[in-house]
Amino acid sequence: MTMAQWQTDGFRDRTDAGQQLAEALSSLRGQHPLILAIPRGGVPIGRIVADRLDGELDIVLVRKIGAPGNPEYAIGAVDEAGTIQQSDDARLAGADDRYIKREAAEQLAVIRARRQGYGLGHPPIDPAGRTVVVVDDGLATGATMRAALLAVRARKPARLVCAIPVASPRGLVSVTDVADDLVYLSAPGHFRAVGQFYMQFPAVDDSEVVHLLMRSPSGSPVPALSEDVRIPADGLLLDGNLQVPQGAHGLVIFTHGSGSSRHSPRNRLVAQAMHAKGKGLATLLFDLLSEDEARDISARFDIPRLTARLDAATRWAMHQPRTQALPIGLFGASTGAAAALVLAARYPMMIKAVVSRGGRPDLAGHGALARVQAPTLLIVGGADHEVITLNRSALSVLPCHAELVLVPNATHLFEEEGAIERVAALATSWFVQWLPDQSRGVTVGMR
Repeated sequence: MTMAQWQTDGFRDRTDAGQQLAEALSSLRGQHPLILAIPRGGVPIGRIVADRLDGELDIVLVRKIGAPGNPEYAIGAVDEAGTIQQSDDARLAGADDRYIKREAAEQLAVIRARRQGYGLGHPPIDPAGRTVVVVDDGLATGATMRAALLAVRARKPARLVCAIPVASPRGLVSVTDVADDLVYLSAPGHFRAVGQFYMQFPAVDDSEVVHLLMRSPSGSPVPALSEDVRIPADGLLLDGNLQVPQGAHGLVIFTHGSGSSRHSPRNRLVAQAMHAKGKGLATLLFDLLSEDEARDISARFDIPRLTARLDAATRWAMHQPRTQALPIGLFGASTGAAAALVLAARYPMMIKAVVSRGGRPDLAGHGALARVQAPTLLIVGGADHEVITLNRSALSVLPCHAELVLVPNATHLFEEEGAIERVAALATSWFVQWLPDQSRGVTVGMR
């Protein structure tokens, strides 16, 4: 594991600690990390870290189990799934199995009440395949943080980071075997309590937690409620993520490219741009293939299969209460763009707009391209010469309103600085322009 320390003498308050911790984590900016804060004291810090890193904030609910007669002294912890972690001191503190089970049940009831009371509007955000940072305002025994890290680890993040402003040396030792990376600002040997290293350390109440969780980086209400979903298709259940902002007037369904998934950092960045205030676009990202299928390279290029999965996801969205009335656009990348164009040709009245990022429209076939009626934007990297040729050929076949835009100096994956941001701006503008705003009874941007 990697351990990184930034020496500090202490903090004015949690805001100061959050700002310093965000700076120590600045290398994660651009990865859209998932920041999981431990309530209550970790949430003010998590809010700042998420905002500074352009990440996503949620909470990880764990509760410490206090020692008999000394509830502030942690001898273990329980997580949201009911898993109990027990410290080596539990027996020495006089806690037997019966006591631990009873205390764990009480703390689990508190956890469930808090999840409901915070009214987040979504189940816990899925950390699978993502860079996840678990934060708190400090680490004393480490029991709560260890339980939180183990709970997250069980859900298979790609990278798990433990980040705290201040920790006891003993607390650090308790989590080193669980996290991939450990980032802390101070670990003084004279540690007695977390609060001694803050000039101001007021209690954080539930109302403040709710306020911070329901606030976007700009301070406005969170634009989109996120929901992990499962979509039935071909006898499988495909994992996906649906986000619907308040007042949404359109839904964009993403189809990823070969070897990618719903966790594609580029597609996620584009989706976040579509949720921004005033854009009014809901998004659905989902896995086109199961884990077993994705191991078969030929399946990634099976356009009929990819199209069938996209068809199933589109029909699923048309029957969901939050999206059934929304006009639909498709955003396809690489081979996913071919599936998007085939589906647009199949359902000209259903699909209202298409955007292709570094797409392979040639894989859709000449016949399908010639039947596409939805306004189509082809975005290609200016240095992706072979794909430029394929898209120019497709442009000559498409009978609909279609445009080809080259992003200067960008290669196929748009990894160059500012390239994917340019894609996000172009795609968002296209869908805002062409998806009809049914709440106003008009179509925006018709030419």
